[in-house]
Amino acid sequence: MPRRPDDSYVVQPVEKALLVLAYVAECGHVVSLKAVSSSLGIPKTTAFRYLQTLTRAGFLAHDGVTDRYSGGPRLGAIARINARINDARELARPLMRDLTAEYDGTVNLAVKGDGTVVYLEVLAPPGCFRTKARSGDAHPLHSTALGKAILAFMPAAESLSYLSRPLTERTGRTLIDRAELARQLRLVARRGYALEAGENEDGAMCVGVPILDEGGYPLVALSVTLPLQRLSPSHAMKAGNRLADAARQISARLAPAGGLAAMAAALAGSAGH
Repeated sequence: MPRRPDDSYVVQPVEKALLVLAYVAECGHVVSLKAVSSSLGIPKTTAFRYLQTLTRAGFLAHDGVTDRYSGGPRLGAIARINARINDARELARPLMRDLTAEYDGTVNLAVKGDGTVVYLEVLAPPGCFRTKARSGDAHPLHSTALGKAILAFMPAAESLSYLSRPLTERTGRTLIDRAELARQLRLVARRGYALEAGENEDGAMCVGVPILDEGGYPLVALSVTLPLQRLSPSHAMKAGNRLADAARQISARLAPAGGLAAMAAALAGSAGH
């Protein structure tokens, strides 16, 4: 088989291990070592090593009595998180369309990456104010209202861990003073929305809010971005309250009955974050 131009970057054992993981996950039931080996054309000893490694990492589970493999707790957690994110996207889409018409600006939905926000959707109909961000782009947590909304509702240890990293400047207005950022995040947690003026993109102002899962964790964040000159402090406050109310409604719809108390506690307790 001819090598593709990017084959030199592929770590083949990792690729094969992921094929094993995908096979077990897609079977939807417990599978044996023999089935994995024969279905994927991998020697049994090699397949056994991959299965044991994935089990140790929590992605698979091994039943010692039946000697069969199935999806593990980490794989289940990833699937649940992905399902919750998709649920949040579906619930947020009608609101995003309403917000673009209401504010004539760019509306964004993003999820936390590794020290970044990753834009899931960027809605900007023709003729409205449009930012440079596109779906799939990643921007620093600390320079965006989306990211600040997420940081403010993270567990304190996770938020502090991020603030201990080097903080890069996106523009000349990006806030990189850790003490001031921490103070700002406490304010965000109290009022329920984050503001950012020209910190991520020159000339743009953004209002962002978190959408929480049933445990009170910021699953995704929603924002509206407008030109700086169009968003006065009073208008920004009104927009923030508008978005925060909508985000709470979406969060409530995401949370099962047993999770509402945890989510409410997170909203109330984050004020002391």
